Amino acid sequence: MDRLTEMEAFATVVDQGGFTDAAKKMGISKSAVSKHVSALEARLGARLLNRTTRRVSPTEIGLAYYDRARRVLNDAGEADALVTSMQSAPSGLLRISVATDFGVNLLSPILGDFLLEYPDITVNMVLNNRYVELISEGFDMAIRVGELEDSSLRARKLTDTTKRMIGSPSYFQKYGRPMKIDDLNDHKLLHYSNQANGNVWKVIAPSGEKRQVRTAGWLTVNDGQSLLNAAISGLGIAYLPSFLYADAMKAGQVEEAIPGLPVETLGIYAVYPPGRFTQPKVRAFIDFLARRYLDKGPDLW
Repeated sequence: MDRLTEMEAFATVVDQGGFTDAAKKMGISKSAVSKHVSALEARLGARLLNRTTRRVSPTEIGLAYYDRARRVLNDAGEADALVTSMQSAPSGLLRISVATDFGVNLLSPILGDFLLEYPDITVNMVLNNRYVELISEGFDMAIRVGELEDSSLRARKLTDTTKRMIGSPSYFQKYGRPMKIDDLNDHKLLHYSNQANGNVWKVIAPSGEKRQVRTAGWLTVNDGQSLLNAAISGLGIAYLPSFLYADAMKAGQVEEAIPGLPVETLGIYAVYPPGRFTQPKVRAFIDFLARRYLDKGPDLW
């Protein structure tokens, strides 16, 4: 007799509180359930259930066996689901959290291609600049730029971006160019308003030391594209990732503020909840992004 069937019959009797309800749950006769449980007890040489005319309850040994058996049955169910899902076409709702700047500039323009490639997937993309709790907030995955704060998540690196201080030629002509980090104190800086540590830039000095620049800005806004537009207009110096400023730099609209400084490189990652297998819709999207960003970064945007 099949060992898993015996275990399933026993566990279902415990779950349902009796043989009659267990038989209904399993879709077999009451006598078949009783035979499976009796065969299990005979094989183990132990009584697993206390049987009375009114109720059925596990013995002390039966309760301990139930805990292990239920784990085995759950694992078997997950294994079956894994095979089924891996053979099926990716489908369903894919809910993604993306940093606003990256989502608007690099994800939105290619979403159409993904949806055409996978017509059974629907996408709900939420743009925000905070670290969402993927599981509790119902997200399937997120795209994050920079250091990963939550090490419990699974992650796949897609590419890199660099981060530089940039300003327009007209700004440098009017206000001069900073020659070193300390010179930034005399310049007009453009800040992100959503930084947890306020208007602070973390800059790498030529020595490799990480310096903090705390200077009041002329403009503070929670959108990187707006900061880039302000820098192009000559309003000040912005500290932005290359996927935002690359085209403007190629066009000569902005220049690097202090060319001699080491360039900070930031990873761009797809992160998703831990688990024994990745949902096909998540795997399909991550593979799609990896292909599209294969020749991108850190400065080639």
